[in-house]
Amino acid sequence: MNVSVSRATVLRGAAVAAAAAAIPGTAYAARPEHPNVKLIRGYYEAYAAGDLAALRNRYFAPGIRWTIPGHHPLAGTKEGVEEVLAFFAQLARAGFRADPLFLAADGDWVVDLHRGWSTTPEGLDLTWALAFRIADRRIVEAVNYPSDQHAADAFFWRTYPLAPIPTRLQQ
Repeated sequence: MNVSVSRATVLRGAAVAAAAAAIPGTAYAARPEHPNVKLIRGYYEAYAAGDLAALRNRYFAPGIRWTIPGHHPLAGTKEGVEEVLAFFAQLARAGFRADPLFLAADGDWVVDLHRGWSTTPEGLDLTWALAFRIADRRIVEAVNYPSDQHAADAFFWRTYPLAPIPTRLQQ
């Protein structure tokens, strides 16, 4: 998998939290990092490393649902680990990169804001939000929200065109 998140970026959030916790009198000092945020940080490390075994066996629940909104060939809800990993493989074809900017948790949900961009071809560079639902220390649901749905749709149509009708009808 050629999708990457810089290790420095993943660790940056933990370092900021540790620095804030070290400041006496701050509201943040009393709160350790939420365990579901730690889980998503670990997920991003495995994702960046292309560690499919970790994604499959440690981070994704067997019945995971991953929803990609839009009107393009990759849009829709992927159900189960195999469909989600197949979606990631398609992102890798476009040299998709992700740079987490913010993670926060409340209960079973983690919200992630990240910069996501393509390298092959270039042309997509957006802020994305993901809502992850966690159960039994695994991701059971994720929903992507691009900051510019029209730009995402246009990019994915350019990058993943449908096969000509005769070829599609033969499948």
